[in-house]
Amino acid sequence: MFALLPSWGLSNAAATLVGQNLGAGQPERAEASVWRACWLQRRSFLGVVGTSVRRRSRTPSSPWFTQRSGGRADRDAGLRIISAGFPFYAAGYVLTQAFNGAGDTVTPTLINIGCLWLGEIPLAYVLGRPAGFGPTGVFWAMAIAFSTMSLVSAMVFRRGRWKSKRV
Repeated sequence: MFALLPSWGLSNAAATLVGQNLGAGQPERAEASVWRACWLQRRSFLGVVGTSVRRRSRTPSSPWFTQRSGGRADRDAGLRIISAGFPFYAAGYVLTQAFNGAGDTVTPTLINIGCLWLGEIPLAYVLGRPAGFGPTGVFWAMAIAFSTMSLVSAMVFRRGRWKSKRV
């Protein structure tokens, strides 16, 4: 999560650009700024951080977090799986904040409830326990849920209904 914190700043900037451009009567410019922010977020920040985390997932830092013998393997798997989804998460953060910037807070709330609460939590349980994948299944559930949230956000964003929302 620490690696994701700076990406929220760019997402908030995208929300501001949406609000300003919609207020100026330029919805096309608002949309263009969101797609540009998605591109920047994926290519520059979270793309680089994700690659770096995947490469460094085998460094001996797990003693900081756990002393149990399986801790290193769980940590390595978690870092590799979750960081592989960073480019998807990057777009998802920008897109959900864009809805907020347009004054539409219901859409990102419903997307988050559907994908994260109703999707990720049950999937994490099923993959972790009944399917027998343990912690690796939970990591996959996280990556799948956040990637799904990003894809759903992109589909809803493309519809363009957010352009007519008024605060």
